Amino acid sequence: MSLVRRTRARAVWAGQRISSKLYKHFILPFESISVSESSLKMPVRVLRNVMVPMRDGVRLCSDIYMPKQDGKYPAILTRLPYGKSETYCAEPAKGRFWAARGYAYVVQDVRGKYKSGGVWEPFVNEVNDGYDSIDWISKQSWCNGRIGMVGISYYGYTALAAAVSGHPALLCAAPCMTATDIYGVWMYKGGAFCLGTLGCWFITEDDRKEQNHLLVDYWHLPLASLGEAAGLRGSLLNKCIEHPRRDDYWARIDLNGSYGKIKIPIFHLGGWYDVFLKGTIDDWTGVRAHGEDRARGNQWLVVGPDDHESSPLETGRVGRLRFGGKPADQATETMARFFDHWLKGVDNGFEKSSRVKIFVIGDNVWRDETAWPPERMRPTDYYLHSGGEACSLMGDGTLSTEAPKSEPSDTFLYDPADPVRQSLDEDLWYLAETLKDRDQIERRPDVLVYTSDVLPTDLEITGPILLRLFASSTSEETDFAAKLVDVFQDGYAHMIQEGILRIGSAQFKESGKERSSDDMLEFDIDLTATSYVIKAGHRMRLEICSSDFNRYDRNLNMPGEFGRQTSCNTAQQTVYHDSDRPSRIVIPVIPR
Repeated sequence: MSLVRRTRARAVWAGQRISSKLYKHFILPFESISVSESSLKMPVRVLRNVMVPMRDGVRLCSDIYMPKQDGKYPAILTRLPYGKSETYCAEPAKGRFWAARGYAYVVQDVRGKYKSGGVWEPFVNEVNDGYDSIDWISKQSWCNGRIGMVGISYYGYTALAAAVSGHPALLCAAPCMTATDIYGVWMYKGGAFCLGTLGCWFITEDDRKEQNHLLVDYWHLPLASLGEAAGLRGSLLNKCIEHPRRDDYWARIDLNGSYGKIKIPIFHLGGWYDVFLKGTIDDWTGVRAHGEDRARGNQWLVVGPDDHESSPLETGRVGRLRFGGKPADQATETMARFFDHWLKGVDNGFEKSSRVKIFVIGDNVWRDETAWPPERMRPTDYYLHSGGEACSLMGDGTLSTEAPKSEPSDTFLYDPADPVRQSLDEDLWYLAETLKDRDQIERRPDVLVYTSDVLPTDLEITGPILLRLFASSTSEETDFAAKLVDVFQDGYAHMIQEGILRIGSAQFKESGKERSSDDMLEFDIDLTATSYVIKAGHRMRLEICSSDFNRYDRNLNMPGEFGRQTSCNTAQQTVYHDSDRPSRIVIPVIPR
């Protein structure tokens, strides 16, 4: 059993998402990076539990790793809620790595977590605390005043928050697999509540140390008492559930409107199977469009085949699709070169490197691009077709570039008591590792299945994916979900990307319109993006249903206050595909 798996198993009792995320992504791959012999031999010293004062008097506990030899060094700061000395994030190993290479590495427990003072309020204090921490580091005798930040997920957000703070000593940052849009990416993607990821996370993190999320019963209603029903604290989850719409609660922590305050080069790292992929791409795009002049031209985007825990570095695969190597090593090496250039002034040509680097799944190669999406990308409509019997894999649903004419619609019954629930058997943080064949899901009568003919040549899909759907429901409150799938020659169904949209009367009222049941709607479902090659001999497939539990909460098809309902209704869902209502998925095709 590997170190990573032993570590994960030992920590299950504590309810931690223990894995190799940082150990694999920032330690093991670095061993192959070309660096000078002198830098590899630098002895390291550690200052433990240094209390760093904030402007309001709260002190945050930090460990500092630096070369043993006296001197002034550039610093890299990480601010995280998972414990600066805990096994999960391998911070001691990272600290020694960076210190041996001539950096001072500062890792800090955020406010209210582990050994730091203050009250833990996720996202609320990270701009000011980031600024104050950088200010303190810049004045220390061992720092030369050149500081960068790095982090994944929540501590990627703390890096972005510090960039927004505008401290002049912060020269660059590498926020990975994260997002500035807390509402739209972290919590309510497409309006649906991200139950299995951030809903669970808010319960896990609702204390100074982690609570055991393995006690949570995701079927419990009402949703607002999910934590308490498991005997755990649930106040953080309740705050999110009390605000299902964008309002002042989210405005105080969302940073996606703050791109204009960012002045520094940023290295954005994401994964095609990461739950925060949309945030990674949106933040790269947002800073390039709205950041200050120097920042706009110095934004790098690297997207690998990873999930949130970078499991392909250990397994070498996504689902059943194998890569035959360590596909994300180049991403890690690129980050090392990024810091060497911007913090040490190393003339390594990084500033001339391509602003976009993507891993093309299927071809299994890294590719440099000059833009995202690639300028040669061609949006191509694949239309839904059927004789009115597209329910399940045994139905007659097809997918083609030919526009529909006169065709009957497809209907299915959505029952929240029996939702599509493959996500319950998949660890969404390790999705690339736990991704399963979708055959059993596609045999359900409440899943519409549309499949293309066998592809005569490879089809490269690189760019944003959008489903334009014409549909109606007998419920005023409901969801529509979609999956884009690669069907192998033996029938294995491999998910490429997914999306969901919550439809409700509340959204209509916000737009000044009214809605009643059975209204036919035209709407778009965002399936984010990918770079994926469906091989010749395979088929492309689209699934449409109304649930993906527990990736998202079940829409109970009931009016009333969100998170407080204890009962549910069934709904008949109808999808139209004819000349007047041409439902279609827009595929970003790269000519080959």
